[in-house]
Amino acid sequence: MKSLAERVRAVKLIVFDVDGVLTDGRIVLDDHGVESKFFDVRDGSGVKWLIRMGLDVAFLTGRKSHVVEVRAAELGVTRIHQGAKVKIEVYERLLAETGLEDAAVAYAGDDLIDLPVMRRVGLALAPADARSEVKAAAHYVCREGGGRGAVREMVELILKGQGLWDQVTAPYFSPGFSTG
Repeated sequence: MKSLAERVRAVKLIVFDVDGVLTDGRIVLDDHGVESKFFDVRDGSGVKWLIRMGLDVAFLTGRKSHVVEVRAAELGVTRIHQGAKVKIEVYERLLAETGLEDAAVAYAGDDLIDLPVMRRVGLALAPADARSEVKAAAHYVCREGGGRGAVREMVELILKGQGLWDQVTAPYFSPGFSTG
């Protein structure tokens, strides 16, 4: 049995489900059929930090939504897989594309459709409000819920566990630091 720390250190690719992980799971449709989702800005910062530190990030969702494409572009995520009704098939394509093995992949999911992938990866993650079956399959269950800080918690777990946290945060504590 690998420890959580060993699992975290091996991660090179983090795959996030969208609805219920990156969002709070709500899908809002207006009278014109325009869809809205609720993302957490701190989660987004975390995703950017993963990419900045050289880790690969992918979004893998069972639904198709333009909002996901927009959010991925904002964050710099280029691996976007939507409409995946059988996520394990897309996951296997990701392994083939990246040349990675299961142990080098973290997957964050919240619902039953995520279980086949979660059972394969080296590090399975779940938000606090995930289905009980999903939490049981996870190596780490967050204190925070989906779309409400869970992704940031996952990111911090990985960056701290890989010894990258100080590198990520150092600029914010430097005199004269500016975001732009």
